[in-house]
Amino acid sequence: MKPMIAVLITAVMTLAGCNTIQGMGQDIQKAGGAIERAGSK
Repeated sequence: MKPMIAVLITAVMTLAGCNTIQGMGQDIQKAGGAIERAGSK
């Protein structure tokens, strides 16, 4: 029973973190663009 509860808690936390992960991906993309622009100067 305890492993099932742990799996459910992990699934809920993963689904709740999707927005955060998406935001982090956008930040990384913006940082990559800034590095690219700096390298082209």
